[in-house]
This record gives sequence, structure tokens and C-alpha cells, in this order.
Amino acid sequence: MILTIQNAIPDPGTGAADRIVRRTLAKRESEYASEVRRLLDAALELMRANGTSSRPRVADIVAAAGLSNEAFYRHFRSKEALVTTMLEDGAERLRSYLGHQLAKEARPERQVRRWVVGVLAQADAEIAATTLAVLWNGSSADGRIAAGRHFASEPLASLLHEPFRALGSDSPELDAALAAHATLGMLTDCLWKRIEPTRAEIDRVTAFCLGAVTR
Repeated sequence: MILTIQNAIPDPGTGAADRIVRRTLAKRESEYASEVRRLLDAALELMRANGTSSRPRVADIVAAAGLSNEAFYRHFRSKEALVTTMLEDGAERLRSYLGHQLAKEARPERQVRRWVVGVLAQADAEIAATTLAVLWNGSSADGRIAAGRHFASEPLASLLHEPFRALGSDSPELDAALAAHATLGMLTDCLWKRIEPTRAEIDRVTAFCLGAVTR
């Protein structure tokens, strides 16, 4: 009889207790995700408003997000860690945008041009001001972090692998990395000079990237 009763006890991994645990964890995960998003959005708004004139403190970010210091340090060990996440978030958004742009073209050379135009479009005055503010907040000196670090050159370069392969590259990964570093270097100059690339410069960079393909 004891054996029968024990066999009737549900597996703790599939019973009611497990379902309650999963619901609790799911709710907590949702709450934490919301906290992170609120902190990131609040920090971005403060940095955009302050530009490169002053850096918001953790206390300012927490107040703007309507959260507590405990909530902040639950997700980020420091303000620098928060800024790093902001940069990664921006890079992911840019990569997604560029991926959609490349999907609009069938010819690889046109895809490369779409990529170049999309990357250099980050020098647009309004976008650049926000980017510079975030970069400045992520440094201890004058904020001159390379754009390649901000925009994560490797993930962006990966979008050129297939176009370069289609163009006959015998090493598309390396060729794409070289093209990405060159384009992001150009973007860095534009950002810190607060200028936008001309049509002729975009054409030149596109030609350079296409010329990077080794056969």
C-alpha cells in the first residue's frame, strides 16, 4: 500500500507546484525586463537632453525611470555597465535595420551599397548627437570611443559575408571585416567632426568596399 501511494505522487517537475514556480518566474522575468527597459529609456532621454555638457548620475537615471537604486544595481553593477548595454542595444537595432535594407536588393553590389549608406546614415545630425552623448557618457575622458566599438563591427560585417561571397571573394569574412573597419572609421570621423558624408564620399566608400573583395 505504501508503494502504491508513493507511486501516485506526481513528479515535482510536472505537477501543480512546478506550474506555480514557472508562473512566478515568468512574472519576475517580465518585471525585470520592464525595469531594464525603463532604465535604458530613461538614461537615453537624459543623455540626449544633456548632450556632452554634463553626465547624468545613477541617481538621476533611477529617478527618471521611477525606480529604486536597488532595482538599478539588480541589473547593472555600475553606470558604465548600463552604457555598455545601451551601446549593445543600439548596435543590435542597427544590424536589424541593415538586414532589412539588404533584403530589398537582389544584386550583391547593390546590397553592399545599401549597407554603406545605412552605416554612414548614422552621421545624420539628429542621430549623431544622441550617439555622441552616449559615447561621451561611456568614457572617463572626452568620450572619443571608436565608432567601431559602439556599432560592433563584427556583427555588422557579418551582413556582408554573403554579398562578398556572391561577388567571388575567396575570404568573405576577412574582406567584410576590412570593409567594415574602413566604413566605421569614416563614420567615426564624421561623428566627431559633426559632419555628414557627401554623396561623392558615399560612392567612394562603396567602391572601396567592393574593391576589398579578393578573388
